[in-house]
Amino acid sequence: MAIHDFSSQRLFVEHALVEGTEVVCQGNQANYLINVLRLREGDAVCIFNGRDGEWGAALSAVRKRDCRLTVRQQVRPQIEGPDVDYLFAPLKHARLDYMVQKATEMGVRRLRPVITRRTIAERVNLDRMASNAIEAAEQCGILHLPQIVAPIKLEAVLATWDAARTLVFCDESASAQSPQTPLAGLAKSAPVAVLIGPEGGFDPIERELLLRQTYTVPISLGPRIMRADTAAVAALAIVNAVHGGGW
Repeated sequence: MAIHDFSSQRLFVEHALVEGTEVVCQGNQANYLINVLRLREGDAVCIFNGRDGEWGAALSAVRKRDCRLTVRQQVRPQIEGPDVDYLFAPLKHARLDYMVQKATEMGVRRLRPVITRRTIAERVNLDRMASNAIEAAEQCGILHLPQIVAPIKLEAVLATWDAARTLVFCDESASAQSPQTPLAGLAKSAPVAVLIGPEGGFDPIERELLLRQTYTVPISLGPRIMRADTAAVAALAIVNAVHGGGW
C-alpha cells in the first residue's frame, strides 16, 4: 500500500472521478462532512471510489441537507493488491463487523460468506458488511473495496471452485508445524483464498471433502484455540507475509 497523508479526511464515493467534476454528497455523508467534521466551503478532503485512485477535492457548496465536492487532482493512482478471497462462516453482528473491517484492511479482493454444517449465524446483512468495509477503507488508506458475495453453502462453493485458485484453510487437526511451511510454494502472482470455519470447527465430512481437493492447503494456527475473528486476522497476516508482499 502506498504511503499517504494520514492527516487528510478520506471519503468513499460512488461517482466516477475526473478532474473538474462535481460530486454531490447527501444523507449520512453530507452530515459527516458538515456536522461531524464541520468542514466549510473551500476545505479539502480526499476521495476515492475503488476504481480511479485517490483524488484531492474541495467543498464547493454547502447546504443544510447536502454538499458538493469539486474534484481537483489525482494524488494516488489506483493500485490493486494480490487476488485474495476471504471465505468465512458468518458470525454474530459485532464480531462480524470486526472481521470485515480487518479483512478489508488486510487488502482482500472478495468477502465470501459460506454456510457450513456448524454455522450458527446463517443470516448475513450484506449492506452492513459493505458499510463496515467502506469505513475500514476510509480509515486505513487503501484504495479498493472488497467485493461482497452473497452467502452460499460450502459444498456448493467447492463444487464450482476454480482449481487455479489455491484454497488455504485453517485446519485445527493439521500438524502443528509453522504455517509458513505448507505455503512456501505459493506463487506471489497466483490467485489464492483463505477459508476460516465456524466456532465449532469444520464437520468431519467437510474436512474430508476439503482435504480431497487438489487445490487445498491446510495450515495450523498453533495449539491455542482462537475465536473465528482472531483466526481471520492471524491467517490473513500469514498469507500476506508469504504470498501477498505489499498489500
